[in-house]
Amino acid sequence: MNRTSTIPLAGSAEHVFPELTPAQIDRIAPHGRVRSVAAGEVLIDQGESAMPFFVVLAGELESVRPLETIETLIMAIGPHQFTGEINTLSGRAALFRTRATQPGEVIELDHRHLLALLQTDEELGEIVTRAFLLRRIGLVTAGVGDVALIGSKHSADTLRIKEFLARNGHPYAYIDLEQNAEVEGLMGTFHFAPEDVPVVICRSREVLRNPKNTELAQCLGFNESIDPRQIRDLVVIGAGPSGLAAAVYGASEGLDVLVVEASSPGGQAGSSSRIENYLGFPTGVTGLELAARAYTQAERFGAQMLVATATRLECERTPYVVATDNGEQIPARSIVIATGAQYRRLPLENLSRFEGAGVYYAATKIEGQLCGGEDVIVVGAGNSAGQAAIYLSQTSRVHLLVRSGTLAASMSRYLSRRIEETAQIELHLHTEIVALEGNDRLETVRWRNNQSGAIEEHEIRHVFVMTGGVPNTAWLDGCLELDDKGFVKTGPSLSPEDLNAARWPLLRAPQLLESSLPGVFAVGDARSGSVKRVASAVGEGSIAISLVHQVLQQ
Repeated sequence: MNRTSTIPLAGSAEHVFPELTPAQIDRIAPHGRVRSVAAGEVLIDQGESAMPFFVVLAGELESVRPLETIETLIMAIGPHQFTGEINTLSGRAALFRTRATQPGEVIELDHRHLLALLQTDEELGEIVTRAFLLRRIGLVTAGVGDVALIGSKHSADTLRIKEFLARNGHPYAYIDLEQNAEVEGLMGTFHFAPEDVPVVICRSREVLRNPKNTELAQCLGFNESIDPRQIRDLVVIGAGPSGLAAAVYGASEGLDVLVVEASSPGGQAGSSSRIENYLGFPTGVTGLELAARAYTQAERFGAQMLVATATRLECERTPYVVATDNGEQIPARSIVIATGAQYRRLPLENLSRFEGAGVYYAATKIEGQLCGGEDVIVVGAGNSAGQAAIYLSQTSRVHLLVRSGTLAASMSRYLSRRIEETAQIELHLHTEIVALEGNDRLETVRWRNNQSGAIEEHEIRHVFVMTGGVPNTAWLDGCLELDDKGFVKTGPSLSPEDLNAARWPLLRAPQLLESSLPGVFAVGDARSGSVKRVASAVGEGSIAISLVHQVLQQ
């Protein structure tokens, strides 16, 4: 089998491939077993879940990506170095094959003992976690993983799959149907046609034609290591900032935590191009970065994530049961609802026709690349809209459409000031879109000034919608008391009438973030009366854990 060169990885060598000291290796050894390896022996195969972690004492290991008759060398691990990347931490399937290139000796740790080591040894926890993160960043940047996506910039489903993979931090190679000469050869090898696009080639074996996110997650083994029948101390529904905070604090305090997320970590915040007013990040942080770091923290403490959509809460008896769209029934002693909110859809007749094909609900690098320097529209007056406008103005002229007469009531002053000072952003107050037109993609937009009644038509092919929030709580109706907009009522917002209607069974009143169902809490954007800021969502997620402890002790 032929082999290509090593993929360059991010970060300095001493951080990406650190050499452990004898003292550090002595602290690792009691957590695993020392064993000999033979030349050519495969220690981890591609697709293997809950893969072991190896520290090389003598000899050399290599990780390779097998593809037909070609192998790509990903990394070589020598004496005093260790294997692995983020999937080693999460228990998800191995991206690559790892084998010995010569006779040697290794320390082998299974997933459970690796987590125990990282949680109890601060120094080793930092070294290993940082190396895993940097290796994954390098793989994502280089587009090297176990997935190839063949798609088109004109396809809404291509954009959906790109977002799913990117926001889950999963490295993949993207091949453009219209621009890449490799496509014809791939169609012959893997037997698909242009009309099948987007096509995902998973581990060089399975061909998925326009897969749903759940199908893609199954192929990549995202859920393989999770036992959905296990009774959990805490099930967190949603992996936005509030849900991830609850997972981090809950798992770090010894709770058995499962996070159920419909798509990918981060929630609305994860789609933000830059968050500049979050404590501790003076130069700002992208929503994707913040979500990835929080997710890694949660995994390091032992929390697990199931990629699925919660469809029903069975609340008649305890433990409660969360039903999902893939047929799982997950029992839980306590629950944190962190399903957040989604941007309100514009009241336009043909909107769905252009969603993902000119109308977008996120403004990350992926969407920005589709604009190609063309004029764009951002709809909204909140911080998310402001951040999107500033980010997109780096390469495009931005029309910011706001229904009201000011930004002051809904946008942080630092953002509104920057918008005023950015020549590439044109602010249109008292303005809303009244029509979208096009064939396969958006081609023309008409907007109206609501004071003058004047209507303008513009050839603009990209609209970013960030208007208000509709809570993702419909699946809870009948179990929890919701306000008139569908947000979950908690603590003091629950009236005596609400509690009577819910048949509140306890002598005590609901706690601060507790819903009308004992032991079920709501945090972040899904909660009635919440402050729509990342910092407050994180705070609520952490506070909820102290309340969960009280419930579990009762």
